[in-house]
Amino acid sequence: MLETEESYVSANADSRPQRPGAKGPGPDRRRQARLAAVQALYQVELGEMTADRVVTEFLEYRLEETIDGVQLGRIDRGLFGDLVKGVVAHRADLIDSLSGALAAGWSFERLERLLQIIMMCGLFELAHRPTTPARTAIHEYVDLAKAFFDDREPRMVNGVLDHMARTLRPEELGDRPAGGTKAGDV
Repeated sequence: MLETEESYVSANADSRPQRPGAKGPGPDRRRQARLAAVQALYQVELGEMTADRVVTEFLEYRLEETIDGVQLGRIDRGLFGDLVKGVVAHRADLIDSLSGALAAGWSFERLERLLQIIMMCGLFELAHRPTTPARTAIHEYVDLAKAFFDDREPRMVNGVLDHMARTLRPEELGDRPAGGTKAGDV
């Protein structure tokens, strides 16, 4: 488990219970799914497991763990699996797109692995999960970056994902064009 994971879940958990009869998982379950996906993808990136194996392990064993009072089983399992498998399947395209969104002098490979994973998850969700509002996706991954990094990295995540969202979903974020400064100029 990543060291500050519990603090992220605790600080960002939605304290409002989901309405009885409400369809689908609530925001806290999606937030925790994103966190679990980042952790699972970190294992994949380290070469420890394949995407299918890590998803299976998390769903069968890891999500039932309670760490510092946080029950990990309360996640959107569909979002979790989609993020892990989708990021792995589209990894090369995600890296190409993110590399193009970084400021001059920055390369994707130069970024810390955890920061790379957070950005790939955010971009995957923006590109392949249109039911997630762009602003929500950006906010969630910026908050996730804040749990692990100081101010500079969350600002970079914000800039990169905002730039990509304006490119991918101009109708949703049409208040200003995607051009101008590059996302790494923070």
